[in-house]
Amino acid sequence: MKILWLWCKNLLFTLLVPGFVVGWAPLRWFERRAQWPEVPGWTHLAAGALFAVGAVIYLHCLWLFATRGQGTPAPFDPPKKLVWRGLYKWVRNPMYLGILILVASEAWFHRSGHILVYLICLLCLFQLFVVGYEEAALRAKFGAMYEDYQRVVPRWLPRKPKPTPESAAPFGARH
Repeated sequence: MKILWLWCKNLLFTLLVPGFVVGWAPLRWFERRAQWPEVPGWTHLAAGALFAVGAVIYLHCLWLFATRGQGTPAPFDPPKKLVWRGLYKWVRNPMYLGILILVASEAWFHRSGHILVYLICLLCLFQLFVVGYEEAALRAKFGAMYEDYQRVVPRWLPRKPKPTPESAAPFGARH
């Protein structure tokens, strides 16, 4: 029952937050006349492929949060364990990058400068949230493990994983 509840919370978060950020906000506030093309061109297909990449990234991260971290992406219900696997070995914020890729693909698909401006604003908001709140909260929760993670894994630009340093896990937590 606990696992089912965890997946329900993750699904609800996904529908409300990324659903709003990727779906409702750009298409209702920034590009009100967005329409599907009558004949899709190669740029529409490429934007669709990019959208699929962003969706896979987001879903992969969601899966890791639920299965490895035993939590959700919601700041009020975060993972109980530090997630340092999969895409999180390459970059500290792959879920945010997945969301940004989804919005970028919408801007490209609709050839929308308005959605592009929204994308830039979203990137700035993500940066402010990550630096201003999230990193401090993770440092407080996971201590030396998170500090090691910060030293080894870049915040935004993915790079090949380095060997994992071994720090004592606080309170029996594991990554």
